[in-house]
Amino acid sequence: MAHSIVCDRAGRAPAPLVEGVGMLQPGGLSYIAGPVIAIVVMVLLVLFMRWAFGGNSTGGMRRGRPSPADDGLLTRVATLSRRESALALRAVLSDAGIRSTIRFPEAHRADVFVFPEDAARARELAASFPAA
Repeated sequence: MAHSIVCDRAGRAPAPLVEGVGMLQPGGLSYIAGPVIAIVVMVLLVLFMRWAFGGNSTGGMRRGRPSPADDGLLTRVATLSRRESALALRAVLSDAGIRSTIRFPEAHRADVFVFPEDAARARELAASFPAA
């Protein structure tokens, strides 16, 4: 039986494999390094996500309830004691073409807000609204 040696394009025979060279050694550091690196990366990702999306004061996206003075561009036109009444007033305002929103700052309290240019018309409708 004849053995043939496969040569590369330059006509050189491949280098013989030396056992243990270029391979992972049992009990070597490389068996533990991969999982340790993966665990460290996962822990760092979890810590970053808690910082970025957490609710503490040092970072994060959560905000507390807005203060009553922080109405932004909106004007309060009515304060109602029931959620259903506020939703009904909002429907009346919507039928009149007035954009509005509702804020519930406390239990049993609903504030209805509109943009300043619609505030006069909204107040008229709110005054004629039976639940207001």
